[in-house]
Amino acid sequence: MTRADTAQDNRAATLAVAFRHALDLAAAQEGTTAPNPCVGCVLLDAAGETLAAAAHLGAGQAHAEARAIAMARSAGVADRIDTVVVTLEPCDHQGRTSPCSDAILTTPAREVWYGLLDPNSNASGGADRLRRMGLTVRSLADLHHRERDGLLADARRILAPFATQVRLGRPFVTVKEALNRSGNMIPSAGQKTFTGPESLRLAHRLRRRADAILTGSGTILADRPEFTVRHMPDIPGKSRILCILDRRGRVDAAYLSEAQQRGFRTKIASDLAAALRELGDAGCNEVLVEAGPTLLSTLRQNGLWDEWVLIEAAAPGQSDRITHTNRNHQA
Repeated sequence: MTRADTAQDNRAATLAVAFRHALDLAAAQEGTTAPNPCVGCVLLDAAGETLAAAAHLGAGQAHAEARAIAMARSAGVADRIDTVVVTLEPCDHQGRTSPCSDAILTTPAREVWYGLLDPNSNASGGADRLRRMGLTVRSLADLHHRERDGLLADARRILAPFATQVRLGRPFVTVKEALNRSGNMIPSAGQKTFTGPESLRLAHRLRRRADAILTGSGTILADRPEFTVRHMPDIPGKSRILCILDRRGRVDAAYLSEAQQRGFRTKIASDLAAALRELGDAGCNEVLVEAGPTLLSTLRQNGLWDEWVLIEAAAPGQSDRITHTNRNHQA
């Protein structure tokens, strides 16, 4: 192997580490950024050392690139910025914040690596603009490293809620289905659940990242669930929509009032597809479905789901079986 080959391999390894860091930062913000995407950014100097790293924290706040650049300036190292690694193509759009392409052009950066193109035509174009301005711009798909495919898969999953919203006009729909050892969804008398601690933590992580909970009137009447995030801290100040499919008006006003006191914005709907479109219009990137077999069957039959999380209860002393099935139309 030549010295040039070794240098190229070292550079690819450095970029792979930077992408992993940026993706971890983005993933940590799942559930906080709607209607914006989760994005992470890492700034490197010419030697590959990390100067600053940041994620987008929420709509109206600085984008990941701008935050990282501001951090570098505060630390007095902005003049050393050589490479920008970001999980999503830098935006070229003036919205509530300035274009990320502008922010990058205020630095001495020579090279930009992005994970995925922005699916939003109103904001995309930053990669082409930066190229026109003389920067070298490449995507994660161009990275020659053994971890590339795994990094790409993670980037697609993190972007999926936003991409689904943009491309399909509805939120990303995650279904959580739990089955007991008999293969049905009904807990034993006097119990609320039949799953183990690991499955409960997963269920509450799914709730935490969701912008809305979708359920049916039958679930409300049977269990009067709270749908709150427990077993972990919730996102401070987050207000979710609780959307209940209730064609016959069976859910009582007292339950709706209690849900509102728990911080939910309640919505009663009669049509599934229309409800999902309206949740998208309300700025929801991801909806978690916690419902009974009738609604789940309708979702499956109509293809109105994106991730199906199946939890199968185990015998005492054993771990539940958890299966994630993903549709790939968002890629």
